[in-house]
Amino acid sequence: MQRYLRLILTIMALIPAGSNAQTPPAIEGPVYVATYVEVAPSAVDEGAALLQRYRDASRKDAGNLRMELVQELGRPSRFAVLAIWADQKAFELHAKTALRDKLKAVQAAPYDERVHSGLSVGAREALRRGSVVVLTHVDVPGPFKDATVPLLQLLAEASRREAGNQRYEVQQQANRPNHFTVVELWADRKAYDAHVMAGHTRQFRDKLGPMSGALYDERLYQPLE
Repeated sequence: MQRYLRLILTIMALIPAGSNAQTPPAIEGPVYVATYVEVAPSAVDEGAALLQRYRDASRKDAGNLRMELVQELGRPSRFAVLAIWADQKAFELHAKTALRDKLKAVQAAPYDERVHSGLSVGAREALRRGSVVVLTHVDVPGPFKDATVPLLQLLAEASRREAGNQRYEVQQQANRPNHFTVVELWADRKAYDAHVMAGHTRQFRDKLGPMSGALYDERLYQPLE
């Protein structure tokens, strides 16, 4: 046992500090970013105002194609920022913005930023007042990634044809390509509820279930102006 431990320690010692083994590959084309923020329940208004200022300022940055802010329905202390950057360089320049430092005074936990490439993105319609925004994190073990991709693409294509759909995007995480973020916009709750019970949605869930690596994390939000 000690021999194996020494071997492991030797291998670790040979890996240079700052190794880029965990560095996500550069994304070709637009960069899609979903950032989840949770503030203290007593700081909802303060957190919302801070995030609104951050959104408005970020829209002026070079290379920004989208910067939206949404608030979770039923959990007003939870927010998400949905962004698109023209390319990797524009995203990296923006990433120097000190959002993390500004949030420390009000956050309930560190924010969670997920960087993606667009897998099936369609039209980029803007948020509308009254829209229901749905963010879903789909997680499958690595060996099931290639089987999951076409399922998500088919679901996106079918969902865009539904009445009341305003946007349906599938984004693939850069550093974990077996993780996906699905961004949906629906005209109202009735349209969303109809989508949940649509045949293609139920077929997707049936096929994904045996491959899923975690709970199907679907959350509903409202646009924050």
